[in-house]
Amino acid sequence: MRNYHISKHNSFYAVGLSYRKADAEVRGKFSLDVPSIDHILRKAKEIGVDGLLAISTCNRTELYGFAQHPYQLIKLLCDQTHGTLEEFQEVAYVYKNHDAIAHVFKVGTGLDSQILGDFEIISQIKQGFYRAKKHDMANPFLERLCNSVIQASKRIKNETELSSGATSVAFASVKYILDTFPDISEKNILLFGTGKIGRNTCENLVKHSKHSHITLINRTREKAENIAGKFKLAVKDYGDLQTEIRKTDILVVATGAQLPTVSKALIYPKKPLLILDLSVPKNVSDDVLELPNVSLVHLDQLSQITDDTLARRKKQVPKAEAIIQEVRKDFLKWLETRKFAPVIHALKEKLKTMKEEEIDFHSKKLDDFNQDQAEIISERIIQKITKQFANHLKRSEVDTEDSLELIQKVFQLEIHSK
Repeated sequence: MRNYHISKHNSFYAVGLSYRKADAEVRGKFSLDVPSIDHILRKAKEIGVDGLLAISTCNRTELYGFAQHPYQLIKLLCDQTHGTLEEFQEVAYVYKNHDAIAHVFKVGTGLDSQILGDFEIISQIKQGFYRAKKHDMANPFLERLCNSVIQASKRIKNETELSSGATSVAFASVKYILDTFPDISEKNILLFGTGKIGRNTCENLVKHSKHSHITLINRTREKAENIAGKFKLAVKDYGDLQTEIRKTDILVVATGAQLPTVSKALIYPKKPLLILDLSVPKNVSDDVLELPNVSLVHLDQLSQITDDTLARRKKQVPKAEAIIQEVRKDFLKWLETRKFAPVIHALKEKLKTMKEEEIDFHSKKLDDFNQDQAEIISERIIQKITKQFANHLKRSEVDTEDSLELIQKVFQLEIHSK
């Protein structure tokens, strides 16, 4: 797909797995950190994959790229994660060409989020494209597709109420805490991990409880202090984690590590302790449930919370889908023009060669020949001719393949693939 139009020879695929069929444990096996994504992009380039974008969130891991067969992309993912090909096949999905494009739009606009309308995924797509570009794996097709999805996402935010109300993983965790502890301001809360979900959870907690009862811990203390400074919260060193867990009533874990960061050995519960694990892979070991007075709630359970906000959001889905259809239509129209761009370019070069031959001929034959004027007039004629052909090829009722073949035959064009 060197010309980046969908063809039978080299197709565009979206392969991956999500919360829909894969639980947190399985998703954890296929999760990718930044070094892993960079490795996949480097490896893809080595084997000749023409354009690739990788995203990995708590809800999904997906690769979007070009291949002769989707197995090329699936193998790249499995080789770089702890999951096996057999496990992947049990829960995975593979979309091709137009279905793959539609899937990317649905994911990027929050319609496929675990909590409907959660737009966190769009930042992951932006980051994914940035990394692809860094490794020279971002071709014009992926760039245009990502920009189109971002445009659709912005329009949905501005023109619908799909993201109205505070409904996200972070809010769902706070809602669960509020429902469990009506006296939240009297409870000690320890937030371990200050990544994006941790920051958002912290902000939601601050709105509904006394600041003095929230403590932050992060492996890098400076990151925790940056967040704590905004709300005047307490910050403790990573080495104080065990001591602080003993004091707390609610422990929120959002560390984003590849292995559990909290286990049974860290906890000595003298009073009831609620642990919320907002991480994928799971960052809290299941062995904590062997302890008395400890209850554990994971991200997937929190995401099942439904309320009036979600009900209102569902009513906005048709409006969002109409916007997606409109933006996707523009993208596909652009994609179609990529199909005949090489032919139009070759036609223009052919006409320029004819022009130069004629100007050279007449400049030798006519004493008063004005070459500058001839150049200007000829260029305008060439522009009009090529534009006429391009407009013809854009018409929906035209058989593009037949027309392209005819143009090439009539003008004896040689198309050089890049």
